[in-house]
Amino acid sequence: MSRSLREVVFVDGVRTPFGKAGPKGMYAQTRADDLVVRCIRELMRRNPGLPPERVDEVAIAATTQIGDQGLTIGRTAALLAGLPTSVPGFAIDRMCAGAMTAVTTTASGIAFGAYDVAIAGGVEHMGHHPMGEGVDPNPRFVSEKIVDSSALVMGSTAENLHDRFPHLTKERADAFAVGSQDRYAAALAAGKIGPELVPVAVRSAEQGWGLATEDEPPRPGTTVEGLAGLKTPFRPHGHVTAGNAAGLNDGATGCLLAAEDVATELGLQIGMRLVGFGFAGVEPEVMGVGPVPSTLKALASTGLTIDDIGLFELNEAFAVQVLAFLDHFGIADDDPRVNMWGGAIAVGHPLASSGVRLMTQLSRQFAERPDVRYGLTAMCVGIGMGGTVIWENPAWEGEK
Repeated sequence: MSRSLREVVFVDGVRTPFGKAGPKGMYAQTRADDLVVRCIRELMRRNPGLPPERVDEVAIAATTQIGDQGLTIGRTAALLAGLPTSVPGFAIDRMCAGAMTAVTTTASGIAFGAYDVAIAGGVEHMGHHPMGEGVDPNPRFVSEKIVDSSALVMGSTAENLHDRFPHLTKERADAFAVGSQDRYAAALAAGKIGPELVPVAVRSAEQGWGLATEDEPPRPGTTVEGLAGLKTPFRPHGHVTAGNAAGLNDGATGCLLAAEDVATELGLQIGMRLVGFGFAGVEPEVMGVGPVPSTLKALASTGLTIDDIGLFELNEAFAVQVLAFLDHFGIADDDPRVNMWGGAIAVGHPLASSGVRLMTQLSRQFAERPDVRYGLTAMCVGIGMGGTVIWENPAWEGEK
């Protein structure tokens, strides 16, 4: 029996405000799974044309799959959100690219015809579950020199990237970080940041109940001079600081994916169309360079070139890894196509959730940019990987 693949579309995406991890963060006494539930409920509320029973799968990513991020969180969050018991769900882990992989995995099922509609997203409560909690790396990784000992410390891998590409200086990283903060602040003031946010009820034993409506991590007014004197915790006299890297954060994301014909049938919006994707492995000790080969792979599989890409949403785990990507493809540090509304250095990076944040922003940017046909979301991934997803703008004026 022959099959033809179906077009897959990104319908809608939402996220919670991102918080600072730790006892003083706004989500310190909020459960991780409740953050995901808010995203699922909001997706259903915003898309009333979608009958809940038409959701065929819920895929939710978490890097640390224990505690309130465990118990097959895709299934449990679906039940807690009030979806019918007939809707299945599962958990997924590709570290920082968890939500991205939740999207590509369910999108592949839609293209194949196994699903019509799926919800994909991710969560990370780094205040409850610090990176590496409960992990027991096999000692052979180091004893047999399968990886360098620095490969398991993400900040050290960023320092290694500075070593490998010495022209990617701390000064360039700091300048890029300031640009991220400035672009986020400008987008926030212009109302670009906010429509995708889901308010979350939060509780504090000292202050009682409140409502999280804004991102907690941004540091408006950051200057290059202010970043220059920050400590370099991963290496004496190093390059990586709290100012040119994403922080430790809590938050969740969710998005709605569908076959294009089903979206049309149900009257759902079409935010963007999936073109292709690629994941690639690199040396774990320089994991930040991962988006370069994953992007080359995605471009090759789609027949596109980097010149076809009009908008880039790159995850800013560390400024140096974005700079490595930009340098490889001959893109200027301050290219206006890159992270138009700022990135993770400003807004935060709750690990497994971030991929859908990138996609949600790209989708909303597409709606404002009918001159752009293709956009790209990409990120580096711990243990030496990169992930890239290429999207097409349905509002592209060339189709009219």
